[in-house]
Amino acid sequence: MRIISQPINRSELETMLPGYFGDMIKAVVDIQKNIIGIDAELHADIEKELLQQGSEQADLWGINLYPEMEGEDFIEFDSLINIRPYQGNRSRDVQDPVVRKRIVEVVNKLIL
Repeated sequence: MRIISQPINRSELETMLPGYFGDMIKAVVDIQKNIIGIDAELHADIEKELLQQGSEQADLWGINLYPEMEGEDFIEFDSLINIRPYQGNRSRDVQDPVVRKRIVEVVNKLIL
C-alpha cells in the first residue's frame, strides 16, 4: 500500500501490475486532503490507513484504476466503501456528479 500526496507518473502504477487483480489497482481518494491511497487487496484496507492518518470518512471514496487504459476507462467508480446512505450514496458507484468530478481532479493532479 502506498499513499500518494505528490504527483507520480502513470508508469509507476504500471509497475504494480499485475497486482491483486491483474490489470486493476484499487485506490481510495481523499477529496479534501488531495491524497490517494493505492495498491491494497481491499478498498477498506486503504480506507483504514487513511483514517488512521487523519482523513474523515465522508471524504474517502473508493475507485479502481486501470493504468493501461486511457480516458474515462482509466477510472472506475466502484467500491463497497462508497455505500453510504447517510451521504445519499446508496450504491457502490459514486453517484454525486460533484464528488465524481472532485475525484477525477485529485487523480489527474497526482497521477500524470
